[in-house]
Amino acid sequence: MPRQVFMLPDLGEGLTEAELVNWLVKVGDQVRVDQPVAEVETAKSLVEVPSPYAGTVAVLHGAAGETIDVGKPLISVDAEGAPAAETYRTEERAGAKPPAVEVGEAADSGSGNVLIGYGTSGGHGAGRRTRKPRRASAGPQVRTTAEPAPAGPRRAPLVVSPLVRKLARDGGLRIEQIQGSGRDGLVLRRDVEAALAGSAAPEAAPAAETASARPAAAAGAAGETDPRSGLRIASRTPMRGVRKAVAEAMSRSRTEIPEATVWVDVDATALLELRAQLKQRDPDNTPGLLAFIARFVLAGLARYPELNSRIEDGEIVAFDGVNLGFAAQTERGLLVPSIRGADRLSARQLDAEIRRLAAVARDGKASPAELTSGTFTLNNYGVFGVDGSAAIINYPEAAILGVGRIIDRPWVVGGELAVRKVTELVLAFDHRICDGGTAGGFLRYVADAIENPGSVLADL
Repeated sequence: MPRQVFMLPDLGEGLTEAELVNWLVKVGDQVRVDQPVAEVETAKSLVEVPSPYAGTVAVLHGAAGETIDVGKPLISVDAEGAPAAETYRTEERAGAKPPAVEVGEAADSGSGNVLIGYGTSGGHGAGRRTRKPRRASAGPQVRTTAEPAPAGPRRAPLVVSPLVRKLARDGGLRIEQIQGSGRDGLVLRRDVEAALAGSAAPEAAPAAETASARPAAAAGAAGETDPRSGLRIASRTPMRGVRKAVAEAMSRSRTEIPEATVWVDVDATALLELRAQLKQRDPDNTPGLLAFIARFVLAGLARYPELNSRIEDGEIVAFDGVNLGFAAQTERGLLVPSIRGADRLSARQLDAEIRRLAAVARDGKASPAELTSGTFTLNNYGVFGVDGSAAIINYPEAAILGVGRIIDRPWVVGGELAVRKVTELVLAFDHRICDGGTAGGFLRYVADAIENPGSVLADL
């Protein structure tokens, strides 16, 4: 039986590595095409990686907790026959369009699962999917490689990442003319960059410098003395996964977006009373406060659509609809799943989606599309017991609205002092897209809706 080596795929998120969380198979197990064999954690989600081969598991390349580079071996399978992704493997090696697959060909070799980019023959075909420029893919993209083919008169280049191909194409280079420094001649990004710079391709990294060796090296740094503070270093923890992605996004937001902030204190007493009345009538079907506020936010964005846009290549891109993101704190860090088409949903429907997506995010099952498709973000940091926050815009969006805790505070009502339920709304916005008049108008609209929810809900 031929042994097929399945490389860790490019998961379609512009990432170069992923952490191996858990193996779903063991050596000696029989696997079928499209059967999940491992769980890997990327910067955006926990992803099950399915096998493009059917056969017997021969080698598991790595242990749980290790970080594996894209394009490095993930699993080896003693295959029973030709893999469903063979035509796609040929396309990835040569950069050529894969041959068409006849209808009904290998009808029982796959399930049609298109999670991994090439599709199997169970109804979706093996054709390559086209990626739009500058758009995140809605699903992982898999690249596979079998054992190296014997050298011929013209050896096709090994290319795993479409980003590498695009970098070479944009630089006017032919990928087959670039000497790869990766395993088996794999062309890496550094090879293309070196070629563009007119220098020789860098030497391949030493074999000992693997993903599994990096954590050990980091741990070995513990105990040394920090020259700046003079204190002993207790540990060094590499930034990766969600924490690394959050750090990069926040840094880019602060660097590229000239943000401004406006805020207002709001009397939420009427909203709390309205919800209490609804809960008495229908205790099992009453939306949460965040769903009501979300509904008011969506109504405000309909009046001030500038805040539901982004800047892209020197243009302001406006959207027909709102994908409302909301910040969710999980064990893996802060995630922002988004409710697609939120502007078309009622408060009850919004509440259901908020609960569903929050649960999915906490379980690490949110898809990259659910975590990257937002156009405006709502952040309820009041759950942490704080009143306000100078929020950072969720790049590349144009604004983020934060809601603080609701507490008893003295408030003037009808010329007399009273105790009311008060919260603080904070809006951070991209000052390139709009000015204070638009931001203030939106914030005041949402505040008025919270203070007089009945009149606003009647128009929604």
